[in-house]
Amino acid sequence: MSEELEKEGWVKRTTIDEPRLSEITELYKSLGYEVRVEPVKLDELDEECRRCYQNQIDKIRTVYVRKRR
Repeated sequence: MSEELEKEGWVKRTTIDEPRLSEITELYKSLGYEVRVEPVKLDELDEECRRCYQNQIDKIRTVYVRKRR
């Protein structure tokens, strides 16, 4: 999925959960970016991140941004 998003101009910014997730998405929107929030893809993470995130998979999301068109 991330390759498809990159082809469309999306840039991965962070993987995070609430309450920071909402704060970050609002910040990027206020800076003029389009924001896309996607479920975490464990296979796209390094082993250390994967171990931490696998127990919180339902809470954590990946934030992608791109300049508004």
